[in-house]
Amino acid sequence: MKFKIHRCNCRKIWSVQNRKTRFTACTILLYGKWNTELKPERKSNPKGFVTANGKDDVIINPTIELVEQFEKVAKLIYDKQNIYFNVKQGENLFFAEDGTCYILKKLNTD
Repeated sequence: MKFKIHRCNCRKIWSVQNRKTRFTACTILLYGKWNTELKPERKSNPKGFVTANGKDDVIINPTIELVEQFEKVAKLIYDKQNIYFNVKQGENLFFAEDGTCYILKKLNTD
């Protein structure tokens, strides 16, 4: 089932939802493949979402130790004015408490 993740700026939290459920979190680790989805046709509030296909890929409020297993490679940036993401798909994201979204790379633990 497809999950949509977006920032709720009014409450300063991340929102994760699908057709049946909705929950919020301060931080999220998305461990797996993701895509972006745009809804420019929404006149009142155009939005951009990050989508993931499995609940097992979405880790709510991950521990610092878990996040430290990854390297922050770049930021995923959503331009609300132009309804545009700087990256359209990838693997592994960290949605930080301050509203920043980081593209991650798993560290080699040899």
